[in-house]
Amino acid sequence: MEVVLLGTGGAAGCPRPTCACPTCSALRQRGAWHGPTAVLVDGALLLGGGPHVVAAAARAGRSLAGLGRVVALPGTAGAPAPVAPVPPHALRQPAPGVVDVRGPDGDRLLLAAAPLGPPVLDATAGAAYDVVVLALPLAAAVPALAALRASGAAAPRTRVVLAGLDHDAPPPDELARRARAWGVQVGEDGLVVGGPAAPPRPHRVLVLGGARSGKSLEAERRLGAEPRVRYVATAPDRPGDAEWAERVAAHRARRPPGWRTTETSDVAGALAVPGPPLLVDCLGLWLTGVVDGAGPGAWDGDPAARERVRRRVDELVTAWSGAAAPVVAVSNEVGSGVVPATASGRLFRDELGRLNALVAAASDEVLLVVAGQALRLR
Repeated sequence: MEVVLLGTGGAAGCPRPTCACPTCSALRQRGAWHGPTAVLVDGALLLGGGPHVVAAAARAGRSLAGLGRVVALPGTAGAPAPVAPVPPHALRQPAPGVVDVRGPDGDRLLLAAAPLGPPVLDATAGAAYDVVVLALPLAAAVPALAALRASGAAAPRTRVVLAGLDHDAPPPDELARRARAWGVQVGEDGLVVGGPAAPPRPHRVLVLGGARSGKSLEAERRLGAEPRVRYVATAPDRPGDAEWAERVAAHRARRPPGWRTTETSDVAGALAVPGPPLLVDCLGLWLTGVVDGAGPGAWDGDPAARERVRRRVDELVTAWSGAAAPVVAVSNEVGSGVVPATASGRLFRDELGRLNALVAAASDEVLLVVAGQALRLR
């Protein structure tokens, strides 16, 4: 089955002529254009439409002379009329805006231009499509992909492409970075979808950042397309601290329903367990608990206590290096500020700096988050 994307934007296309948002501006500077979503299958079946598709097909080196069937999508109009016999593709629509295509060669395509409710997920469960095109707002596309992966509709070999791109998407470079973390491809007009699925995602990822930098949100977003995630919370209880309780509640509210939270300081033990990906948040709080438990004098720099802390750190780094499942860990970057005024503050800075450096050295990817922007260090 040949799948050609003739349009990969929202109903109005993107960029919009008079819009100065960062996404439209960046696309305009590149001379890029995402026309309203339209997909040409084997040169004979058109999903979606719009007055742009004839020119888009020509730019992609494809002819519409063999077009035998057109399936409208929500918000699209002006598709060319069929001029050839109806193609032999088996087609069904589990819901308006959702199209399931089986080609003569047995390959299967799912195009979702509308939300995927339980009836659609039930109807497509286990299909292991060859290609999935998500023509949805980005905020809906990521959880939709997680649901398709959970149901078996999207398998590891499935080529997943983002379409329906509009103002909700970040600028191109940032979108491409997020797409790699999700294991998907960003659609471009004229793209011929084929070949193997996206390359494997990094196994061990460290996300660093200062206070309120957005580091936890970045880590959570990286795993947003996973059907199941084990969230390892290392923060100890703080009875009577209302502000802390509010922060914890905000973090919990962001987590999808398929995520399971474990509150533990045994991060090394969690890393040794095979299963769904892990999100460890955060190593700074884990280290605080380790120092607290290292015995009298630990915060005052007692050499024996400090050696116990370092042994625990080395154990965690060894477990990180051999993690049994993909893992994303969050940690504080504390080495860029002023020198702490207290001995205990300096000890924490030094030991966390050592921990971060050791974990980073054993990571496949390292990010630094500043003002909500993720910078790749490795």
